[in-house]
Amino acid sequence: MANPGRDDLLAWRASRPTNYYTAVPGLASELSLRMESRFNESLAMTLSSFGEVVATEIEPAVQAIERNREFPKLRSYDELGQHIEQIEFHPAHDDAARAAWASGMLATSLDYEGAFELAAKFFLLSHVGEGGQACPIVCTIGLRRALEHRGSASLKSQYLAGLMETDSSVALRGSQFLTEVQGGSDVGANITSASPDSEIEGAWRITGEKWFCSVADADLFAITARPDSAQSGTKGLALFLVPRKIDGATPNGFRIRRLKDKLGTRGLASGEIDFDNALAYPIGGLDEGFAIAVSELLNTSRWLNALGSTGIMSRAYLEASNFAHYRQAFGSPIGNFDAVREQLATMKIEVAASLASTMALTELVAKIDEGIATDDDLRFHRFLVNANKYVTSISATDVVHRAIEVLGGNGTIEDFSPLPRLYRDSIVFESWEGTHNVLCDQVRRDCVRLGLLDVVIDWIQRELSKIPKSLATDVDLVRKALVGNTYGLKKTFASSETSNFRRQLTQLVRIIQATCLLRNADHAVSSAFIRIHLVAQGFVDEPTWLPFLDGVLG
Repeated sequence: MANPGRDDLLAWRASRPTNYYTAVPGLASELSLRMESRFNESLAMTLSSFGEVVATEIEPAVQAIERNREFPKLRSYDELGQHIEQIEFHPAHDDAARAAWASGMLATSLDYEGAFELAAKFFLLSHVGEGGQACPIVCTIGLRRALEHRGSASLKSQYLAGLMETDSSVALRGSQFLTEVQGGSDVGANITSASPDSEIEGAWRITGEKWFCSVADADLFAITARPDSAQSGTKGLALFLVPRKIDGATPNGFRIRRLKDKLGTRGLASGEIDFDNALAYPIGGLDEGFAIAVSELLNTSRWLNALGSTGIMSRAYLEASNFAHYRQAFGSPIGNFDAVREQLATMKIEVAASLASTMALTELVAKIDEGIATDDDLRFHRFLVNANKYVTSISATDVVHRAIEVLGGNGTIEDFSPLPRLYRDSIVFESWEGTHNVLCDQVRRDCVRLGLLDVVIDWIQRELSKIPKSLATDVDLVRKALVGNTYGLKKTFASSETSNFRRQLTQLVRIIQATCLLRNADHAVSSAFIRIHLVAQGFVDEPTWLPFLDGVLG
C-alpha cells in the first residue's frame, strides 16, 4: 500500500544536490567579490566539476565506510612477523582519495589565484565532513608550504613533487605531529628530543612520544623536537621531516601504540606514536622550528579548518532545508511553520557569515602568497586566522545541531542522513589546531603585545566605507556595535581581568562577519545577521530580525 509519508521522504532524497558548487551560489558570489576580475569562467567550471565529484563520487564512498563501520585498522606485523606498521582502510577510502587528489587542490600554485582555488575546493570537499580525506589534504598542503618556503634544496628536490601529485596512488601524504601527552596545547612542554646523526651529514635522530598523530598512515611526518642542549619552551623546538620508511620498506624508527577511537572523523587514522632514533632532517633553522610550525603548518590548518567547518554547516543547511520542503506535518510542509523557518534562516545566515569572513581571510592568505601583503595585512591575518577558526568551528556544531532538530528523530539516525556524521566531525574540528581557550588567549596576548586591535578596527572601517549608501542604516548599526565592543576590549586590556575576553572576541568576530556580509550586499541576509547578533548583544536597540525571514529563505 502506498504511503504518502514515505513518498515525501523519497522525494526529499531525490532532491539532494548532485553538485555542491551550483547548490551554494554564495561561493561564487564571495569569490567574485574578493577575487574581482581574477574570478573567471575557467575557475567556475573547474569548481563546478569538482562540486559534482564531491556529491556523486566522494560522498557515496564516505557513506559506504560509515555504513559498514570499517574504520582504519592498525597492522603492526605482516603474516611472517615482519614489523610493518601499516594502516588498513576500507576500499571506499581509496575511491574517495582518488577523487579528492585528482581535483588538483594539492598542486595549486602558492599565489593569489591559487589560494582562492584551494579554499573553494576545500570548502566543497568538506560538504562530506572530514571524510578521511580533509585532514590528510590539510597536513600535506601545510608540509608542502613549509618545504617550499623553508626547506633545503635537497628536501625540495626529493619530496615536493610527491606532495603536489594528483594521483593518490603515488602521491606523498604529509602529517604534523606536535602534541605530546604531558603538554597538549602547551607545546613548550614537549620533551621529544633530537640528536645529530653520527654518520649522515645534516641528518638527526628523533626519540620521544607524540600523543595525537592524525594521518598516522602518512608518508612524511613533520615533527617538533628539542635538539640536545636547546633551551626550554617553544624557542628550543626545531622542526624536522621524518620519512615513514627507510630503504622503501622498513619503518623508520617508530611504532604506533594504538589508533584512537574518536567521537568523529572516524575514517581518519589518528594514533599515538613512539619514535626511537628515527632518521630526520631539519626544516629551516634549528632555532626557528616553532615559528615555522605556526606560520606554515598551524596557520594553514586554521585557515582550512574554517573552510571545513563552513562546508559542514553548508551541507547541514542543504539537508535540513530540503527536508523541510518535503516533510509534511499537520497538513503542511514543516518549512511553513515559523519556528522551523527561523531555524533554517539562522542556519543559512551562519553559513553565509562564516563563508564571508573566511573568504576575507583567504584574501589575506592570497596577498601573502602573492608577495603583496602590507604590514597591516600581515598583522590582521595574525588576528583573523585564530579568531575566525574559533568562531566558525563553534558555529558549525550549532548549525548541524539545528539541522538535526529540523529532521527530528530522523536526524539522529546514522543511515538516514549525514547529519550524525557531520555533527561528530564538527566537534572534532573544534579541537583541531588549538582549543577555543588557547586560541582566544593567543589573540588576547597578540592584541596587547602587538596592538592588533587598532589594525582590526581600521580594516573594519575601510570595509564599511566601501558599502553602498543604500545600506547606511545597517552600516550605522555595525559602527555602533564596534564602538561598544572596542570600549569593552580596551577596558579588558587595561586590567588583569581576562574572563570576559572570549565573549568580547566572539562579538568582534561577529562585527567582522557583519561587515563582510554587507560588502556582499545581500541585504536580507546581512540585515538579519546584524539583528540576531549585534542587536542581541545589546549594542543597539532595534526590532526583531524575524521580519527578514522571507528575504533570507527566498
